[in-house]
Amino acid sequence: MAPDPLHLDLKGLKCPLPVLKTRKRLSSMAAGEELSVATTDPLAGIDIPHFCHEDGHVLVLSERQPDGHRFIIRRGDDAQKSDIEKT
Repeated sequence: MAPDPLHLDLKGLKCPLPVLKTRKRLSSMAAGEELSVATTDPLAGIDIPHFCHEDGHVLVLSERQPDGHRFIIRRGDDAQKSDIEKT
């Protein structure tokens, strides 16, 4: 059984902060680890899945909740590096 994912509470933050903070947290995690993210930003339902696709992470769960969204993201093996890390 997989351990419970780490939790990141981003409720109250507006675009683009949920994606930026999620990216930062994932960058410090090992490939395959999971992160649970809670948001209230209505655009997160679009932005977080797009971010996962673009950066090579797996969106394990995306669900609408009464107060926002909840996501579970598995860090990708070959997640794209930031422009700083590429140079």
